[in-house]
Formats: sequence, structure tokens, C-alpha cells
Amino acid sequence: MTASTNGTRRTLTHTVALAGIVTAGTAALTLPFAPGASADEAGAHGATQAAEGTAAPMAYAPQAPDGLMGQAPGADDDRHDDGGPDRDDRDDRDDAQRDRGAERDDDADRGTAIEKADKGRGADYTDDGRLVVIPKHEQPDARSASDEDIDRWIDEALEIMDEKDIPGSYDAIHSNLMRESSGDPHTINMWDTNAEKNIPSKGLLQVIDPTFEQYHVEGTSDDIYDPVANITAACNYAADRYGSMDNVDSAY
Repeated sequence: MTASTNGTRRTLTHTVALAGIVTAGTAALTLPFAPGASADEAGAHGATQAAEGTAAPMAYAPQAPDGLMGQAPGADDDRHDDGGPDRDDRDDRDDAQRDRGAERDDDADRGTAIEKADKGRGADYTDDGRLVVIPKHEQPDARSASDEDIDRWIDEALEIMDEKDIPGSYDAIHSNLMRESSGDPHTINMWDTNAEKNIPSKGLLQVIDPTFEQYHVEGTSDDIYDPVANITAACNYAADRYGSMDNVDSAY
């Protein structure tokens, strides 16, 4: 039957319209049949095209929540499998904290080893590196060096002080030295407030470690118990705070 009547044309138009509705949302569909084709042929052809268009629509790429266009479901799984950047940052922070903890442990171990090897006369330390504080009356008696040694140490210190422009005289150094340590280069105070703070006074002029480190004179020993290093650091400190060791006549 040919498409020659108004009724047939309406049927064809209706069929084409339905095919357009079925394929809405897919790619535009063009029916490749010429006017004059039979309604049966047109209908069959249109149904075939509609089925093909419905079964295989063009890919639709909606706006994904994270702003990526055309992301297929599950395609970003690999991107988040390892926790993403946030977890990487947390892992880095955890690693840094562990490293800092290890460094603190190493420092504590080194500090404990140094303190356990302390030359202070009678000094004892706990396992965590703290000085064992004792009552004043249990402080070991000083063992004074010979007058010759004391004179030699002071003279060597004065030569270095002169080179470094650190003021101080023999008499001032000697009098303070004898009052503070009785001339014992290995004296350590184990009963006063500095001892309780774990920074005991040490050596001929009873210098605490932080002061020795701050006022240590270049060219002298790094050992706080070394007589010349102890004298020059103490005089350097006294010069900074009092103008000169000559201005010191009591605990300083």
C-alpha cells in the first residue's frame, strides 16, 4: 500500500512523532526513508532506528561532584585508594613526629652518657640523667690543688683574657676561686637550687653548664672542669654582668 491518502500520511506522521519521543535524550535521529514509502516499511524502519538509538545512546557526561566532567563511575577509585593527599599529609606529619621523637631520645641518651661520665667529685646520676641531689652536710670535702697549679692556671687564664679583652686581676680570680671551690677543679655542688634544677655549679669558679656554654672563650677546652676554661668563662660572664671579676666578692 502506498502512502497516497490523507489518513496514511497522518499515520506516518504519528509514527515519526512517536519515534522522536522514544529517542528523546539520545542523539538526533534522522529517518532515512523517502516520501512515498509504504507505512509498513516506514514503521518497521522507524522502530528499528528507535531501538538502535535507545540501546546505544551517546555517552552523557554530567558535572561530577568534584568538578571533573565525563568521569565514569568508579574511575576515580584509584585516585582515592591510598587515602588521597590528606592521608599523605598525615603520614608525612606522623613520620616527622617520629623523627623528632627519635632525635629527642638520641639527645637524651647522649646527655645521660655525658652526665654519667661527669668528673664532678662524688656526683651521681639517675638512669634518666638527672643529678642525685643530696643534703648540704653530705657534700664531699673539696680536694684543693697545689698552690703552684692554681697560680699556673690563673696566669694562663690571664694571658687568654688579655688577648680577648676580658678584664680581671690575679687577686680577684684567686679570692673568688678559693671561696667558691677551695681550689678543687672537680668540685660540683649537689645540694643547692641549681642542683635541684639539674644544672649544678661546677669547677674552680662554680659555673653552671648554660653559663659555660654561653660565655665559653674560644681557644680553651670545652670541658667545664678544665681549670683555664672554667676561669676564663667565669671571668667573661662576670665582665658582662658586673664589669669585671674584680667587682665580685660573693656568690655571683
